[in-house]
Parts: sequence; C-alpha cells; structure tokens
Amino acid sequence: QVQLVEFGGGLVQPGGSLRLSCAASGAPLSRYEMYWWRQAPGKERELVAHITETGGSTQYEDSVKDRFTISRDNVKNTVYLQMNSLKPEDTAVYYCAAGLTGWERDMFYWGKGTLVTVSS
Repeated sequence: QVQLVEFGGGLVQPGGSLRLSCAASGAPLSRYEMYWWRQAPGKERELVAHITETGGSTQYEDSVKDRFTISRDNVKNTVYLQMNSLKPEDTAVYYCAAGLTGWERDMFYWGKGTLVTVSS
C-alpha cells in the first residue's frame, strides 16, 4: 500500500510558476510509474504527465508540453511537477497517482490533491 501526499499548490498569477511535490510512503516509489492528473471545476479528471519507474521516459498532455516538467527522486520517494508559464486554464486540483505497469486507472494509488489557482 502506498500513501501519497501532494504539496505546493496555491495562488499564482498568469505567467508564473509553481512546483508541486508528491511524497510517498509505505513502499519504494521506484516500483511504480507515476502520474500527475488534474481536475478543473465541472470537468473530467485528465492526465497531465507521466514518468516511468526510473525516470527514463516522460509523457505530457498536449496543452502542457514545453511548460510542465515531471521528475522524480526515488531516493527521496518523491515526484515533482514543475509548472511554468501558467495560464488561467491550468486552474485545477492536481493529484499524483502511482501504478504498476499494466494497471488500469481504477487500481492506482491516489493522493488527496492540491489546489492550483491561476488568476490575476
């Protein structure tokens, strides 16, 4: 069982930056593929970024490519999401999730989320 806690959300102006962290406990994070998802008010939860177990491969949702960077530190059992050039449409609750290769979404371990608000 993996417990995940997200940190780093808050209010930021358009064009600003935030760095989200996701701290894991209960199991070595190195076993898991890691994901950042987000859910805006009234919208479905969407996948923002994904990183493989060793960090060797990453993927991004089209609207965040070249602005967001996912990374991980398996020694610290932590995953990060660096968000630059933030836009109002990035406003959402951001969740990290962990899954073994081949798992479906409903099998993932989830954090409780951290709110990011982009507004002037």
